Amino acid sequence: MILNRISSLEDTGSPLVKGDIPVPVPGKNEILIKVKTCGVCHTELDEIEGRTPPPVFPVVPGHEVVGEVAETGKGCSLHNTGDRVGVGWIFSACGVCEYCLSGLENLCPHFMATGRDADGGYAEYMKVREEFAVSILECFTDAEAAPLLCAGAIGYRSLSLSGIKNGQKLGLTGFGGSGHLVLKLVKHLFPRTEVYVFARSGSERKFALELGAVWSGDTTERSPAKLHSIIDTTPAWLPVIEALRSLRPRGRLVINAIRKENHDREVLSGINYAEDLWMEREIKSVANVARSDIAGFLKAASEIPIKPEVQEYELRDANRALLELKRGNIRGAKVLRISD
Repeated sequence: MILNRISSLEDTGSPLVKGDIPVPVPGKNEILIKVKTCGVCHTELDEIEGRTPPPVFPVVPGHEVVGEVAETGKGCSLHNTGDRVGVGWIFSACGVCEYCLSGLENLCPHFMATGRDADGGYAEYMKVREEFAVSILECFTDAEAAPLLCAGAIGYRSLSLSGIKNGQKLGLTGFGGSGHLVLKLVKHLFPRTEVYVFARSGSERKFALELGAVWSGDTTERSPAKLHSIIDTTPAWLPVIEALRSLRPRGRLVINAIRKENHDREVLSGINYAEDLWMEREIKSVANVARSDIAGFLKAASEIPIKPEVQEYELRDANRALLELKRGNIRGAKVLRISD
């Protein structure tokens, strides 16, 4: 499926169109992947609607890619034909800047994103430099593995940046693909940590309680206890303002979003410094992911183990999956089935 231009998902309903493009030819140190599944992420909405637009059109979206190595280019040594691999949001980085050399390739000025800066996984085939493909363990099906590559990996980085400690209280505002994986991860890594979930959808709140949250409420509600950290995975600004009001002194709000929508940006004017930010409360953003986040989360997920809840769609139904995501019709993660 191909994105040809910036558009409004609600207006068009079908921003992605079916198209025929040549099968990519892997160059030196590149592998060609026959795609099996690809997760559906809110960042695709940001690309379609222009908040993080692709630099050129057309482009094939999709950055939670699971498939099989169909061909290897010259110089490849990490993967062999037939290996099962995955590709996340990080398509490439320069490898030589101060950030890359210190393990912060997510901050690289030449960072390229899969499905935005280069063709991604809403297709039968894609290519990538082999060092940016990760091996997929046999304990995960193709559909289970896809959301782990982004929703899981970015959640893993968000949890690390939250600074949460075992026995402290953690909030999650928004409860889609990433949120439900973070909750599963916290229950294993920090068994004495209570998790409080804020979500606009009643079904999401119910789902959170089923997975072990001690409390769930609407985005605008206050948690019954003040929280040490909150991770925000929503596309809007209102949850940010509301979350600040449930933080303890020195509490940290981690915003896990590539971009925020602007429809409710005016709520930022409602921040009350004395009540919302004073007492050393802080806001921290999450920028992309590094390969270490993907590898670290996959290892943790296999040991726990974490099995994400998934809803599967055929590739031809990608627009429907995206529209449901836009409208908040979410339980777990959405995954496109590309091939068997």
